[in-house]
Amino acid sequence: MSATVVVIGGGYGGTAAAKALDDKADVVLVEPRDAFVHNVGALRAIVKPDWMPNIFIPYDGLLAKGRVVRDRAVSVEPHQVTLASGEKLKADYVVLATGSTYPFPAKTNMDDSAAAQDKYRTAHGELAAAKRVLLLGAGPVGLEFAGEIKAEWPDKQVVIVDPVADILADFAQELREEIRSQLATLDVQLVLGSALTHEPETPIGVQGDITATTQAGTTVEADIWFRCYGVNPVTDYLAGSLAAAREANGQIKVTDTLQVEGHDTVFAIGDITTVPEAKRAGSAMRHGDVVAENIAALIAGEDKRSTYEVGEPLILLPLGPSAGASQLPGMGVVGAEVTSQYKGADLMLGRFNELLGQV
Repeated sequence: MSATVVVIGGGYGGTAAAKALDDKADVVLVEPRDAFVHNVGALRAIVKPDWMPNIFIPYDGLLAKGRVVRDRAVSVEPHQVTLASGEKLKADYVVLATGSTYPFPAKTNMDDSAAAQDKYRTAHGELAAAKRVLLLGAGPVGLEFAGEIKAEWPDKQVVIVDPVADILADFAQELREEIRSQLATLDVQLVLGSALTHEPETPIGVQGDITATTQAGTTVEADIWFRCYGVNPVTDYLAGSLAAAREANGQIKVTDTLQVEGHDTVFAIGDITTVPEAKRAGSAMRHGDVVAENIAALIAGEDKRSTYEVGEPLILLPLGPSAGASQLPGMGVVGAEVTSQYKGADLMLGRFNELLGQV
């Protein structure tokens, strides 16, 4: 009788693990959404509504043997997963891959893809009509969002505010200088070194007369604003002995084999882990591969375990389809052409359609 692996969460890491284990175990992927949401493309989705449906990819081609259960895990113990519907799933192995929330439009909190698409279209209408855009957060999301806006509407005023002293502090000076240069060419204004005295009262993504002031006294006027920071791990479903592995910030303590501390048959991947690295789709997928290797070894009775090693700093940062810069292991800092080739042109849609069996 095959071992049962329950994977909770159908994002980047969960789909990678489920796919890799599909021919080695009875895989059950638990996911409340009716489609995989390709968040890598979400910022382009709001500026290009005709292109936007591409980021919602059906799950029906992901698994050849296993099954996808559209439901939400509400309580997870080492060998049992309780769903919102009341169904209880027995598991020999559990993979926690529930990811994180993040402010719209970088992520959507809607489980129904039709409703999510309507939200993107509504937000597009608000953004298209605005002349002045305020983005709070000069991290990769804020910078990439500014580039997407400028690629679609070159004449819009875009201002990014962040209390950090400089952008991309964890990366090479050469990358920071290149991104700054391209932002200046696009006429994106960076207001750094001071936070706002308070966030605008106008709802996020809705037009209004906005006057914001930094603690340093700089005034910014805008017609619409978006929050571009705030990762929150989703792990409130942990129960029993697993609850002890949850840290105060919501992350789950894992070993170098990505097993939850104190649990040989429970693994965690992606944004919810305490792995000290930037929380990105590529890292989550690498986690998924390591976890799949280790579960396959456990099923086969093998003693050897694969370990996850944090890689060199890596970032692919497009500023629209044809601009941007990146820092890649073995290549260093590369400019717009390579960035467009690796990510900016199609935002990796082909790769993920292939993963989910849609090509």
